[in-house]
Amino acid sequence: MVRSCTRVRQKAKKIAVNDLLCIIGEKGKVDVDAIVAAAKGGGAVAAPAAEEAKAATAVETSDEGGTTEVATSNGRVKASPLARKLAAEKGIDIAQVKGSGDGGRIVKSDIDNFKPGAASQPAAAASTAKSSGPIQQPSFDEVPVSQMRKVIAKRLAESKFTAPHFYLTIAIDMDAAVASRARLNEVSKVKISFNDLVLKACAIALKQHPAVNSSWLGDKIRINHHVNIGVAVAVEDGLLVPVVRYADSKSLSQIATEVKDFAQKAKDKKLQPSDWEGNTFTISNLGMFGIEEFTAIINPPDACILAVGGISQVPVVKNGNIVPGNVMKVTLSCDHRVVDGATGSAFLQTLKGLLEEPLRMLV
Repeated sequence: MVRSCTRVRQKAKKIAVNDLLCIIGEKGKVDVDAIVAAAKGGGAVAAPAAEEAKAATAVETSDEGGTTEVATSNGRVKASPLARKLAAEKGIDIAQVKGSGDGGRIVKSDIDNFKPGAASQPAAAASTAKSSGPIQQPSFDEVPVSQMRKVIAKRLAESKFTAPHFYLTIAIDMDAAVASRARLNEVSKVKISFNDLVLKACAIALKQHPAVNSSWLGDKIRINHHVNIGVAVAVEDGLLVPVVRYADSKSLSQIATEVKDFAQKAKDKKLQPSDWEGNTFTISNLGMFGIEEFTAIINPPDACILAVGGISQVPVVKNGNIVPGNVMKVTLSCDHRVVDGATGSAFLQTLKGLLEEPLRMLV
């Protein structure tokens, strides 16, 4: 195709913006005089017929429901490089922007002034429709740490990260303990709990295994001859461990009475510091909460703590037959600086024997 270029202003050294510089078109098919006259008169310059045939127009829906045209060339949206870059950065579909430059060319100001119209509204509506309710926002409360919680955190963190813990778990047949407790409560003035039975059995077993009833003192190990057993009690602000002193020399009724008194004092916030000092061993029982098995952090200065789970009715083998049985799991947390695996295991075997034959605790 032969094209011609007619210079309009030969003597001009400068051309104003949007002023006519030259006319490009196929020779003989371009009305140069008409185009020049239109340009001088401020009217719109008619596009050459050949170029009109090649230009494509992209149509989009406007806010008013009509159509607006986006200038294209060979199917490509006309836009300056800067406008394309800004549109990409802002996530704007450049095909939906109406250009204000020459021939509908999209320029920077078009991107800056672009406001998503009806074209983006259906998508937003669809997104809103998918939501089943109001948008949830993060929410929380911050509660100041109580003095009790600070002490608990300090002591247990020191215990966990200074004492090398290891754990031993054993399952105990509680059939005889269940039956014995029922008979004991028929004659006892105070109701005896399974926790009272465990505490009494621990006290007797600790006398037989004094290494478990010991404390690590850095350059020496203190082996206690007295048995003071701490009983973990949950309170509103945390955990308290009142101590049943000389538990090995007390009857089940005495232990039951003392533990109940401690529990009531803890509930009424009347426990005194002297009530939770001097422990040599600790018991933590979560069986009443449906916990079958857990591990506990050693309560300093003790070398061990016993975690007691609930009694579960499970199938067991007795005399070669599968029968329902009452089984309780206990886990002994040991400070390996004081207690070795064999020592802890021997203690648990003694405890198991006492609970499986409760009459042995009465002699």
